Amino acid sequence: MAAPLVFDRALARRRLERAHREGFIDFLVARAAEDLVDRLAAVKREFDLALDLGTPTDAAASALAASGQAGRIVRAAPTAAALSQSKGSAVVADEEALPFAEARFDLAVSLLALQGVNDLPGSLVQIRRSLKPDGLFLAALFGGSTLTELRQILAEAESEIEGGVSPRVAPFIDIRDMGGLLQRAGFALPVADIDTVKVRYEHPIGLMRDLRAMGLTNSLVERRRKPLKRQTLAHAIALYYERFADDDGRLPATFDILWVSGWVPHESQQKPLKPGSAKVRLADALNTKEIKTGDEG
Repeated sequence: MAAPLVFDRALARRRLERAHREGFIDFLVARAAEDLVDRLAAVKREFDLALDLGTPTDAAASALAASGQAGRIVRAAPTAAALSQSKGSAVVADEEALPFAEARFDLAVSLLALQGVNDLPGSLVQIRRSLKPDGLFLAALFGGSTLTELRQILAEAESEIEGGVSPRVAPFIDIRDMGGLLQRAGFALPVADIDTVKVRYEHPIGLMRDLRAMGLTNSLVERRRKPLKRQTLAHAIALYYERFADDDGRLPATFDILWVSGWVPHESQQKPLKPGSAKVRLADALNTKEIKTGDEG
């Protein structure tokens, strides 16, 4: 069964191209790249061939090269503009249709890209297949409560002024679902956690301009084709200040960066013990007295 079409992927690519032409705003990608290096440092391992999948700038590839943990790096991005700064191997590729052979890479990373695919489970399966046994997948994508303030005020303003609500901000995956998706895709030892980033703005228009400059404006298939009415936008701005303004009058915008990792199964990896195989009683390990209930024989 085909995955439902939530995102207009062709439109998203055009908007990413526009963002690069007009001057890409990269502070969130740069932050994720710094975190990527810190997370890989804990692995204490070198990866001969790494894949950077979908990252909208060269931040991940540059961070990997500087870390010394990756040998050769292949960048795969959805547009040619996103690859303009690439210094090594690079290819334009769709995250939902990877052009790579099975078991090719030792490491696959992706920064702030996979939240925009229609078939995330399918993409994860393809990523796992492209990795060698004991290969590592490490990615950051927007999730959870990302842009919760903007979502709330746009929905309320549109409902009050226009009598209905249209999808204006993309849905984001919840951290509780991510571990299950990694397991379904065949990854072992899945881990997911959230880095919540608060960015403050003097005016909501500043946030909207940044979203445009990151290629993150509305690309939902079910989006309303007409722009917001001026009255609706003015009411949304007033609601933003009323509901969320800090004491100094600045407005917070939440970005939940959902970090996920998983390993391609390999015999060297840790495995859970079989039931009944423990060598030490729990009571002994906790230095407590074991009490048998009346139901035990």
